[in-house]
Amino acid sequence: MTNLKPAVFFDRDGVLNIDHGYVYRSEDFEWMPGAIAAIKHFNDQGCLVFVITNQSGIARGYYTEQDFQKLNEFMERELVKHNAHIDAFYYCPHHKDGIIPQYTKDCTCRKPQPGMLLKAMEEWPVDKDRSILIGDKPSDMEAAKAAGIPGYLYQGSNLYDFVLKIF
Repeated sequence: MTNLKPAVFFDRDGVLNIDHGYVYRSEDFEWMPGAIAAIKHFNDQGCLVFVITNQSGIARGYYTEQDFQKLNEFMERELVKHNAHIDAFYYCPHHKDGIIPQYTKDCTCRKPQPGMLLKAMEEWPVDKDRSILIGDKPSDMEAAKAAGIPGYLYQGSNLYDFVLKIF
């Protein structure tokens, strides 16, 4: 594939937003300090920006895929105000302990499995050799390794400052 671009894969809860537990409503969404600036930084560098997020709250019946999509749309509207964007959202609605039958299963998309990353790499012109993942859990790091890209463990503070230290 020609015109490959580096990609940044962000976990959502605990990285882009403060993890208040099963966040699906815009009124409960709180950007992590520096998150919008970090996304814009990568946009300005010509990188593809993806969100890859486990969303077991769907399988558990806490909220629906439509609720999740509404929150994605809210995030995009907020980012546009800062001339920033996310190229695509990838999510896993599955969990083996779910209560919604169609989502109650083990799958290859739930981190630490690399399914979401691999799907994004198939669907977009991703230069794997220049791509990274930023996550806050060991499962994020395992998914990055399984997909063949470096993972960086973010542990709070200002996300933009964290990004500048990495690069």
